[in-house]
Amino acid sequence: MFGSIGTPELVVIFFIVLLVFGKDKIPELARALGKASRQFRKAMDDVKDEINFDDIKRDFRG
Repeated sequence: MFGSIGTPELVVIFFIVLLVFGKDKIPELARALGKASRQFRKAMDDVKDEINFDDIKRDFRG
C-alpha cells in the first residue's frame, strides 16, 4: 500500500513541498535531508558492528 508510490504521487508531493517551502529553500532542505540520512545510516552501521563484536567476544569466552 505505502510502497507503491508512482510518478503522479511524487509530482503531487513535490508540488506541495514547493508551495510550502518555496523554491529557494528546497536545495537547503534536500541537503539537510541527505545529511540526516547519512548520519542515521552511519549510526545503524555502528550499532550493527557493536552487536557483532559483542557476539564474537561472547563466543570466544565460551
